[in-house]
Amino acid sequence: MIRRIAPVFALGASACAAQHAAAPAPHEPHHGAHAEHAHGSGFHHRFEDAAAWSKVFDDPARDAWQKPAVVVGALALRPGMTVADVGAGTGYFEPHLARAVGKDGVVLAADVEPDMVRWLGERAVRDGTPNVKAKLATAGDPGLPERAVDRVLVVDTWHHVDDRVAYARKLAGALRKGGFVAIVDYTKDSPHGPPPAHRLAPDAVAAELTAAGLRAGIQPIDLPYQYLVIGERTE
Repeated sequence: MIRRIAPVFALGASACAAQHAAAPAPHEPHHGAHAEHAHGSGFHHRFEDAAAWSKVFDDPARDAWQKPAVVVGALALRPGMTVADVGAGTGYFEPHLARAVGKDGVVLAADVEPDMVRWLGERAVRDGTPNVKAKLATAGDPGLPERAVDRVLVVDTWHHVDDRVAYARKLAGALRKGGFVAIVDYTKDSPHGPPPAHRLAPDAVAAELTAAGLRAGIQPIDLPYQYLVIGERTE
């Protein structure tokens, strides 16, 4: 399923992320470390007011370029699976993930901001998606159960993570055999996301997942401003 990284990779468009889920507007203030430092610290920014951020993250206009059906389709989810959305923010992807795994599946919506976690829980009630479980994570630990997750989705978040290889090891430990982590982040030339100097190249992300013991590669995806890197647990 995963295409290994070639020495030179041709990519159309890619995207860049925030540690608390949804994709920011072009004017959003950003935070953090230098993107080219593959194992460096993250680009830090607080997302404390969930109601205010929902106006950005859940703006219907986002659908045109974020293409949630395309992103969720790339996960190849099946009914009954467990999928974790790490950096879930206000839950933009949660209704889509909840439908994909069905009533017998589970969506673990994790975020480091307590107000986002509160919002996620309330949104699950509003949306009628009881299979969505809001979880409070920490900056260094997604808090996922060991060997119990089929897919991990990380959208517009990876560049916020400190010590990404160590964090990727924790994600790898949560995966069942054959499960994978999907990192969706901004391309260098995206009109959305943090300043270009703080964006991560897809091959650097793949190298981080590889260093964490996953079989990683850049995958083609029909997104105008974002790329997709997948890291699979093979044993």
